[in-house]
Amino acid sequence: MNKPPDTPLVRFYKTPTMRCPYLEGRQEQLVFTHLRGDNADYLHSVLAQAGFRRSHNIVYRPDCDGCAACIPVRVRAMDFAPGRSLRRVLRRNAELQASTVAPVATAEQYELFARYQSSRHENGSMAQMDFGEYRSMVEDTPVDTLLIEYREPDSVLCGVALTDRLRDGLSMVYSFFEPETATRSPGTFIILDHIARARALALPYVYLGYWIADCEKMAYKCRFAPLEILGRNGWRLDAGRS
Repeated sequence: MNKPPDTPLVRFYKTPTMRCPYLEGRQEQLVFTHLRGDNADYLHSVLAQAGFRRSHNIVYRPDCDGCAACIPVRVRAMDFAPGRSLRRVLRRNAELQASTVAPVATAEQYELFARYQSSRHENGSMAQMDFGEYRSMVEDTPVDTLLIEYREPDSVLCGVALTDRLRDGLSMVYSFFEPETATRSPGTFIILDHIARARALALPYVYLGYWIADCEKMAYKCRFAPLEILGRNGWRLDAGRS
């Protein structure tokens, strides 16, 4: 992906202060900009390398007063080798059939999404999303986006990943799975599948979003070593989690 000949001026904005969804008693502010036009894919890739994440047609990054807990992380796909526990996850999910489809929402996906939210994030902001809001999350994208569906051997849908393709990797926007299959770690399997896909595409990274040391829900990201973190001096290997 080459830089477009004419790159328009990019304007950034800042949200009002909001309650932090991850750390109790903290406040959150985001800096964001819009993705639009022929330049969207290029801008998305550049800003992902700077720690931004996409939601619909915007990219954002936390910019909180006195707090830098949200640390962007990405997996070095070419250097990744699953340990014993991750190999067990691969074996437990070996029968799943994965297929790449266009980012188009379906009732089947939404029903699975609703079950997942009710079971895993009952009090979260996404738990009350109706089908129209889910469809907007999936389809309102100005960049190279795909859905990966995971199905049981009998074709029952059991997992979905909304994923963006960047010029240097795959960015996992959101994924969900059948709560009743949680004992075989389908969320971990979906990440492992993305690492394999990045390798097959000769893309060096899988972007996992933010890691927060004091947020137990994000601890799983440390399993996917070697892991890079973004600091003031750029991306570097996180020796503590690799």
